[in-house]
Parts: sequence; C-alpha cells; structure tokens
Amino acid sequence: MEKVSVFSDVVCELGEGPSYDPASETLFWFDITGKKLLQKKFPDGRTVVHDLPFMGSAIATVDAERQLLVAEDGIYVRYARTGSLALHTPLEADNASTRSNDARVHPSGSFWIGTMAKDEAPKAGAIYWFSRGEIRRLYDGITVPNSICFAADGATAYLTGKSANVIHRVECDPATGLPTGELKVFADTKGAGGWVDGSVVDAEGVLWNARWGGARIDAYAPDGTLLRSIRTPAGQSSCPAFVGPDASRIAVTSAWKGLDVAARAADPEAGKTFLLDIPVRGRFEPKVLL
Repeated sequence: MEKVSVFSDVVCELGEGPSYDPASETLFWFDITGKKLLQKKFPDGRTVVHDLPFMGSAIATVDAERQLLVAEDGIYVRYARTGSLALHTPLEADNASTRSNDARVHPSGSFWIGTMAKDEAPKAGAIYWFSRGEIRRLYDGITVPNSICFAADGATAYLTGKSANVIHRVECDPATGLPTGELKVFADTKGAGGWVDGSVVDAEGVLWNARWGGARIDAYAPDGTLLRSIRTPAGQSSCPAFVGPDASRIAVTSAWKGLDVAARAADPEAGKTFLLDIPVRGRFEPKVLL
C-alpha cells in the first residue's frame, strides 16, 4: 500500500500552485483565497507563511535571487531573500472580476498562465503564454484553467478549462512553448467522480492529476489510459508537484473551500499538504526566462 503522510499541517482554504526548487530543497505553494505564500524545506523543515497583498497562485524560479510570482493583477518578480515584490507585467489588471489560477513553466522557459472568474463564471478566463517579458493570449473561453503541464521534450502541452472534466493536449514548438496544433482530447473524465485539477508529467510521460472532490491522484499513460489511482487524505486534492533530491516523490496540496461546518468536520485533513511516498521518475521544474 502506498504511504501518504502530512507534509505540512498548515491548513489552507485553497491550497494550490506547488512548485519545488531543488537548489534550496524547498517547496513553495499558495493559499489563494487566504492571500498567503507558504514554503517548507524538504523533508522536515518548518512551514513558513508569507502574507501577500493579493491573491497569488503560481511561482517559478528565475535564478538564485529571483522568483516569478503570478497574481490576480499581474506577474511579479519576487526577491527570494527579502520577499519583496515588484510588478513585472500586468495581466488582466483592468478586470477585477478575474484572478490567476493554474500555471506551469514549459521546458523552453516560457510560462503558461491561466486566469478565471473569481466566482467561477463560465468561460470568463483565458490561458496565456509569457516569455522574456512578452505575453500572448493562447485560448479564450476558459472556465477554470487547470492541468497546465508539459511533456519532458516540450512537444506536448496539457490543459483543462475548455470543456468540463476533459484534459486536452496540444502539440507545441519545443523551442518556444507555443502551440502548433489544435486542442485534442487526452482524457475525458466525466462520470469519474470529482473534477480534474492540477497536473504534472513525469520523465516517462505519465500525467499525474489531482482529483478535486475525488480524494485521489490519478495517473494517466501518454495515450490517456488511466493507469492507477492513489487515495489522498483530503477530498479536495488540488495540485501535485515532484519533490525531493531526485524528484522521486509527489507533494499534493488540498483545500477546504466550499465546505460547510459539517463537511469540514467530515474531512478533517482538508487544506493540508501531503506527501505521496511512492517512487516516481519525476522532473524538476524548468527556470522561467525573463
């Protein structure tokens, strides 16, 4: 049986956006609605919680001194030593009804970033491509962008948000991270219980997807076949990330957002961050290019 333990017992209303920095051996993640950035050194460091002036949802490494933090009104440079923030590129800053959500760095160093309505109104969001200060809108009509991730060779991207409970794939230019083909269905998960949420792709091409409302992580083969499911202690698993010195384990965020008092009592681990102690051939996140 797979071993699943609590990596951090700090409870997040909407835990999301985990990203592991191998240089500092640190996992970063967010409580989006709580306006917090959290970090913990792997495997047994102390969880440090940083207050944010906005809702943040994703973070990536630029270099030893800087990170790129995606927030509700733009993309910010975060200076790792001090935690200070500087706006780099506005993103839907003139639309107070939307915020950022899922995002991940392509092997080329470009950053795919999803936005959505704060009240989850249908088709109010988009998915963008960002690289070296340039930003382009790739897809409109996105409801809740999730599962943004890439194959190791950069030739395939995955995403959700165009159709409910469907993970799409699209061919990409490995050198730029820009899509070169049309969206195709990778996995149609309707009727599987819960909703597709965040994903990562390992070195063997297996896509690991957090199942919001399904209390599990699902693993899909490169052809979209469901390989296995691993139970998680919280019903609303939200996003995985590869962690550890060789990226061989998986951390998973979770949330209690939307649960009433009775539902929270029935789901006491909701909002914590977990460690799946299963051997995987994970990959470290690429550095983002400014």
